[in-house]
Amino acid sequence: MSAHCCGHDHGHGSNSPAYRRVLWVALAVNLAMFAVEIGAGLSAQSASLLADSLDFLGDAANYGLALFVLGMALQWRARAALVKAASMGAFGLWVAGTTIQHALAGTVPAAPVIGVVGALALAANLGVAALLYRWREGDSNMRSVWICTRNDAIGNLAVLAAAAGVFGSGSGWPDYLVAAIMSGLALVGAFQVTRHALQELAHTRRAAPAE
Repeated sequence: MSAHCCGHDHGHGSNSPAYRRVLWVALAVNLAMFAVEIGAGLSAQSASLLADSLDFLGDAANYGLALFVLGMALQWRARAALVKAASMGAFGLWVAGTTIQHALAGTVPAAPVIGVVGALALAANLGVAALLYRWREGDSNMRSVWICTRNDAIGNLAVLAAAAGVFGSGSGWPDYLVAAIMSGLALVGAFQVTRHALQELAHTRRAAPAE
């Protein structure tokens, strides 16, 4: 394996101490926001907040997995990325199912709660995204971390739009629509990370005989 693939990046790649510290901060922020949003989502009967809360939980697990494989060979980081892609896909499917249930029940969530918690979640994700921006490119493991964080920030903007839509219309459809968008983001992100990880695994298999 080359030095890059082994992670000898002199402080700028996936195994740098700075990147580890950022991942620990991201892990703590996501766990805290999961606790806040799951309670608010249940209280407000909001599909978009419940979706976002489980997204925070999934991202916390992904950050933990990313920390575990830092410094390992490229094929192990790629395999970890595949696990994360599977979790993103499962999240997307769960959100789709929950949204359909809320739509059939005609649930009207509490718009003020969605707005306040959505704004807090956006601030948290923008902070994490700013910390991770430096490492947005790299192997599939690093890219999966960035894609998750980017999707979260986009999803939070959509949650705020849902709050405004519910408040203005008095119906739950803006909330359902945002939850559906978040489901789509998760599924697209899972596809992108899977494709990148499979390319890396294919590369390591081709390089192995030469070593």
